[in-house]
Amino acid sequence: MKSIHISAKKRTELGGNSAAQLRREDMVPCVLYGGDAPIHFYAHKNAFRHLVYTPEVKIAEIDLEGEIIKAVMQDIQFDPVTDAILHIDFMQMVPGRPITVEMPITLTGNARGVRLGGKLKLVLRKVKVRALPENLPDAIAYDITELKVGQSVRVSDLPTNNYEILNAPTAVICTIRTTRNVVKETEETEEATA
Repeated sequence: MKSIHISAKKRTELGGNSAAQLRREDMVPCVLYGGDAPIHFYAHKNAFRHLVYTPEVKIAEIDLEGEIIKAVMQDIQFDPVTDAILHIDFMQMVPGRPITVEMPITLTGNARGVRLGGKLKLVLRKVKVRALPENLPDAIAYDITELKVGQSVRVSDLPTNNYEILNAPTAVICTIRTTRNVVKETEETEEATA
């Protein structure tokens, strides 16, 4: 998995007033869970740009005053008006302990149904995955080349190599929908064969 470096400092004061003061200074208050005790820290908002605004899952290497801690982003809160980052929760990656993350799905190939005039409808872009940190892929890839009109890809169809998918197995990831072009083309081929 790809990683991103974040320089951070421990918070000495906790509470709403100190968090509001940090936000006014363009800092983001954060909490790191998964160790012995939660660690409260902060970093500049620009440090999170390549971690938050990307479809990829990345490991955050948090430089906490000289100590490097590997973690994954667990939760994030945005301001409802300005979309500024208000708070981020991280989960520390401990070797041998499984973690749960949202993994992006990458569809590869050009579906047969799309080539015949159907329309690809993407329903689910990410799935929740539990795995050991060393077994986490960058994304889950699935080849849709043989997908026909009316067929769907479900969570149960995805490969599960060294990780467990926590979403419902019947949840639809994508489907090829019928369009007027497909129906018309099907009728023409039936008339030609009759």
